[in-house]
Amino acid sequence: MKLDRNSYGTVALVYLFSALLIWVLLRLVGIWWIYVPVILVLIWFCRWQTLFHMVPVREKNGSSHLVSAVSDGKVVNIGKAFESEWLKREAMQISVYMDFWDFHADFWPVSGEVAYSKYHPGKHFLAFKPKASDENEHHCASIRTEEGKEVFFKLIAGGFARRIVCYAKEGMKVEAGAQCGIIKFGSRVDYFLPLEAEIKVAVGDEVRAAESIMAVI
Repeated sequence: MKLDRNSYGTVALVYLFSALLIWVLLRLVGIWWIYVPVILVLIWFCRWQTLFHMVPVREKNGSSHLVSAVSDGKVVNIGKAFESEWLKREAMQISVYMDFWDFHADFWPVSGEVAYSKYHPGKHFLAFKPKASDENEHHCASIRTEEGKEVFFKLIAGGFARRIVCYAKEGMKVEAGAQCGIIKFGSRVDYFLPLEAEIKVAVGDEVRAAESIMAVI
């Protein structure tokens, strides 16, 4: 594993803040049973934040017709929905919720070319709520495969997420399973697939980025 290239500053700030707080505790608090537990919590927090911003090494199981998971997480919704931003048609929607303990690096779902990419500022409702898909901060991208199929997906910020990083630029050639960005803290990914897609997951399934196959198109 390696640290996400856009997260060096975030992790450095966590370590700096923790080191400063430990220094203050050691200098000003002389009661060991107060400062020792706090220091242990800070050390745990630093380790958690380091792992949180890591990019895991995963097997790339997606292709131009096998849609692999963009992120780790739990499938919370599957059903038909009208995608009004880019596809402008009814599609099969799959929603995956990521919690605090999931890796938050994101990966391209299929191989092809980026046909659309747009960032939307917004609110920060809890990511598992339906309105979060449209009203929260999010980044949308659509990948057109060599067969002419499109996979549209949204990286959605959650109640605690404050930054979405997505590498998608129109015209880019991308490979399924390569990193496409990172969502910092709790969040969600929505997929919009062709209606004829053969869905390979069910609500409640836990999926792994790049490895789990979400659908066949």
